[in-house]
Amino acid sequence: MKAHGYKRVLLKLSGEALAGKQGHGISTATIQQFAADVAEAHKTGVQLGIVIGGGNIFRGVAASADGMDRASADYMGMLATCINSLALQDALEKAGVPTRVQTAIEMHEIAEPYIRRRAIRHLEKGRVVIFGAGTGNPYFTTDTAAALRAMEINAEVLMKATKVDGIYNKDPVLHKDAKKFDRITYLEVLNLGLKVMDLTAVSLCMDNKLPILSFDLNTPGNIRRAVLGETIGTLVHQENKSD
Repeated sequence: MKAHGYKRVLLKLSGEALAGKQGHGISTATIQQFAADVAEAHKTGVQLGIVIGGGNIFRGVAASADGMDRASADYMGMLATCINSLALQDALEKAGVPTRVQTAIEMHEIAEPYIRRRAIRHLEKGRVVIFGAGTGNPYFTTDTAAALRAMEINAEVLMKATKVDGIYNKDPVLHKDAKKFDRITYLEVLNLGLKVMDLTAVSLCMDNKLPILSFDLNTPGNIRRAVLGETIGTLVHQENKSD
């Protein structure tokens, strides 16, 4: 991790995280806490893009498994991410953070269409940019959308905020002897079948040498610590001779 922090990052947040303890929908207290954490990180001067999932409202994969057409289900999931994006924008702006929402599916009345150069310009002006509607294509997850947007905006790292404090060799909730990794390579993640992000997203990051930092979202101040380059969570990186 960087000794003096990152200049530009992409933060991936699961939709389920916004539900808090209620398990579904949007928890006002949870989204306000997340907005406060982002606001603290924003004060460091980092340029921050965010991708949010929609699993707290609708999961396309689950609906497809129950018989719904996969493409239709995925489009519905994309719309769920837009609901979360607007909710987070509202919370961030109430916390004093200038924010723009850009969506891969055009809906001019509520958000800007995704335009790469415009997104970068917003970041340069100190605005947080929330990317909604995934990639705009069915069959791709918001993990893959996060990897794609991170590379398009030239982010230095893709940060995956989760419910656990890093990547383990097995589920730490079920196994007390689970081992946490401080650093791990992309190939190790893929070979061990670790559920960091989906395989497409990890492969995309590996091909383009984009580091992935997985850390605990529920610890207040962790987003700020992460962008400042403090050693938290687990870093997924390219294997090199010094490792």
